[in-house]
Amino acid sequence: MDAIWVKDLTKTFKDVTAVDRVSFSVPEGELFGLLGPNGAGKTTTINVLSTLLHPTSGQAEVAGHDVATSRDLVRKAIGVVFQEPALDGKLTGRENLEFHAMMYGMGKEERRRRIDEVLGLVELTDRAAALVEKYSGGMKRRLEIARGLIHRPRVLFLDEPTLGLDAQTRRHIWDYIKSLNRDHGVTIVLTTHYMEEADILCDRIAIMDHGRFVALDTPARLKDILGGDVVSLEVEGAVDDLLAEMQKLEWVRTASRHDGVLTMTMEKGERRIPELVTLTQARGAIVTSVHLHRPSLEDVFLHFTGSTIREREASVAERNRMMMGFGRR
Repeated sequence: MDAIWVKDLTKTFKDVTAVDRVSFSVPEGELFGLLGPNGAGKTTTINVLSTLLHPTSGQAEVAGHDVATSRDLVRKAIGVVFQEPALDGKLTGRENLEFHAMMYGMGKEERRRRIDEVLGLVELTDRAAALVEKYSGGMKRRLEIARGLIHRPRVLFLDEPTLGLDAQTRRHIWDYIKSLNRDHGVTIVLTTHYMEEADILCDRIAIMDHGRFVALDTPARLKDILGGDVVSLEVEGAVDDLLAEMQKLEWVRTASRHDGVLTMTMEKGERRIPELVTLTQARGAIVTSVHLHRPSLEDVFLHFTGSTIREREASVAERNRMMMGFGRR
């Protein structure tokens, strides 16, 4: 049975289409990732599925309930950890959980039992009586995960769960997420713009850009789309002419230009590098650097969109600055 079913989901804000006719399903027990830059539509998708936003068009069901017509039933079946912190720093960890459990109508004894369980799950039992404002960033994130689990949801939405955390804390959060999915059977949908996070955690990944899915599959199959090795040549000279020549080579599967870098995929790339350098020099160009690696999700994103996630985020940030500037006039 599918925990989530989505068909042609669209969400617009005035002249902006944040989610554009997205369709997918998530089987029960899967750890599903939405990968993409800021502004790609990941958070908007989560907000529609968690009933915080009403869809403009299309259909979506979570735990068998329509997100537009059965909002209360959906909310009983899900837990949400938002991108922005939503804890009360003036309350203790236990008090934050107590308040949330009361919102779900739990009786006193059930609240105590569930709070003890989730505090133990995220290893915060010994810090339960401390004010949340004294917690580290990682502890706050763990407490938010505990809060999202207190009513035993069938589906847990995690929106950028490790944003702003250091590398070590991020890996600890990954361990908790994997344990929830593997050991407790919780269906999890997480958004992230960290390539490594999606690669390590997710059973399947949907890569989002401009509100659409540009690819959806397991991490391994997404990387296999490119095939073979990725060879990148940083070149000075007639890059466009050189790209055309590379595209004619029968052993080059894909070839693209990105600024002054030619990126190609091929089998046994290490054996082809001398030939590529010779061809480049014969065309009057200069190779300033060579890089060989196995395909990554970053390569997949570049293949489908023509730019990296970092560049997409930079372009969105610039567009937002321009819009704010116009708004002040």
